[in-house]
Amino acid sequence: MLRSVVVDGSPGSVAGLAAALASALDGTGPAVRPVAVPGPDPGGELPEGAAVVVSTSGSTGEPKHVVLTAAALTASARATEDRLGGPGRWLLALPAEHVAGIQVVVRALLAGAPPQVQDVREGFRPEGFARATERLPHGDRRYTSLVPTQLLRLLDAGGAPLAALRGYAAVLVGGAALDPALRTRALDAGVHVVTTYGMSETAGGCVYDGVPLDGVSVTLEHDGRIVLGGPTVAAGYLGDAAATAAAFDGGRFRTGDLGRLDDGRLTVLGRADDVVVTGGEKVAPAAVERVLAAQPGIADACVVGVPDEHWGAVVAAAVVLAPDENLDDLRASLRAAVRTALGRAAVPRRWLAVDAVPLRGIGKPDRSAVARLLSATSSSERTPPIR
Repeated sequence: MLRSVVVDGSPGSVAGLAAALASALDGTGPAVRPVAVPGPDPGGELPEGAAVVVSTSGSTGEPKHVVLTAAALTASARATEDRLGGPGRWLLALPAEHVAGIQVVVRALLAGAPPQVQDVREGFRPEGFARATERLPHGDRRYTSLVPTQLLRLLDAGGAPLAALRGYAAVLVGGAALDPALRTRALDAGVHVVTTYGMSETAGGCVYDGVPLDGVSVTLEHDGRIVLGGPTVAAGYLGDAAATAAAFDGGRFRTGDLGRLDDGRLTVLGRADDVVVTGGEKVAPAAVERVLAAQPGIADACVVGVPDEHWGAVVAAAVVLAPDENLDDLRASLRAAVRTALGRAAVPRRWLAVDAVPLRGIGKPDRSAVARLLSATSSSERTPPIR
């Protein structure tokens, strides 16, 4: 049996979810499917021990419905607790229908108390974060989980929101790649940031600051694709045996990401299906984004491939400029920085300045939307091919 629970960002709806999750975890209640809006449940037979069904964002097609067992959720929560230094009180500032939000609730329940909840029905507000933090018991260890956009807004806000952020024993940041410059800024501001990597299929983050949680294995296939294993891996996809067989194998999950291992520490290089093949050369957009975001005058960047008659595809960049900056003035230095760091093939040949990078889900760049914007740029906004 599967029970859908609607969560709208309010404390009351999260309280209802917490009660349903508690019953699902101890086996006294049905499996739970948190949703933002009511809708029909997906078909399929739940495996033994199923506690939660999470719908993925569906960025590559129809959403998949990930089945997480009570054992997987508990293993993830306990491993997180061990890595962070012990139990504590949690603040939920994320949508509770996503795996990161669900895990905040699960960790809080296993630590002995439901989470404090920031009301995000009208969106995330730094001042609301500060008020919600103030409601946590004083003297207890405090934890929260954020996406990079939320972290940036709290740092920019300063004052009470930043003071609240500094009071957490750990601030988990995931859901999208964390720009190294933003991470450094947070650490310099006294924020105890922990970068996380994982997905719904691994019960959320299972690699912290590049190091797998206890019990989690990280291996790479011959092409660099990341494979994650261990007790936090999901049981599969509800009602989709073919997709389950393609992605899961004996407690291991074959991700869609490329990575590099250095002395056991994982660096995520980006999505395998985001790789741009231009003139026969392979370019990882995430690597180009990191170079661009580190340059003076650039606040954010998203890099994609767009079709090109001559090259098959070209690297294209949408950039968010710092105040009073002009793309025409920066273009030459940006091209030079990418060429020096990554080689000629990685230099974007099409550019566009945007007010903000379009997002989907809980802070992930919407690469399809960015590609549409860049495909529609006029010829005057395109740089000539590199000779």
